[in-house]
Amino acid sequence: MKTHTLSDHTLLQQFHAGNEKALEALIHRYKDKVFTAIFVMVRDKYLAEDIFQEVFIKAVNKLRAGKYNEEGKLAPWLLRIAHNHCIDYFRKTKNAPGITVTTSTGEDIFKYIGVDDKQEKDFQEVENKESKLKMLIEQLPADQREVIILRHFYDFSFKEIAAYTNVSINTSLGRMRYALINLRRIIEKEKVEVMW
Repeated sequence: MKTHTLSDHTLLQQFHAGNEKALEALIHRYKDKVFTAIFVMVRDKYLAEDIFQEVFIKAVNKLRAGKYNEEGKLAPWLLRIAHNHCIDYFRKTKNAPGITVTTSTGEDIFKYIGVDDKQEKDFQEVENKESKLKMLIEQLPADQREVIILRHFYDFSFKEIAAYTNVSINTSLGRMRYALINLRRIIEKEKVEVMW
């Protein structure tokens, strides 16, 4: 059986039985999601890569030492470690990032928002609307901005958002609700036309 079809639990059992390939499969399964989560917070590709390495070194060491508690899934556990490393970085540097959000290849994520491949659009119009949406999101409180970005641009589930931000699922849902209410209010107030 191929490792990509095995559950986290099975791969962990195989890893603890001495199968290093099982650990490689787990890392491969979650590396993109963990990197993205780090990148959302630090918004610097090279810094994200450094923190990403630290996160996986710490996770692998904990797994080897048998310190992983299997009550939850592996993804929320890894995301919590990533979140804590990012918070530690900001505490040390006292430096929080702006709203600039890019993909893992370094392209501005807002470049892709609202583009409908089935219709031809005037590029300048799309670019203007993306810029307006970016400005709207910047106006949200940090916790609401974070949940919007994680949910809509990086496709995190609310369970993953909760684990990543170290709050309950209900709190994550509440933040999303308030973020959408606030975005609608801002759009109506400023009479802005955006593509979502």
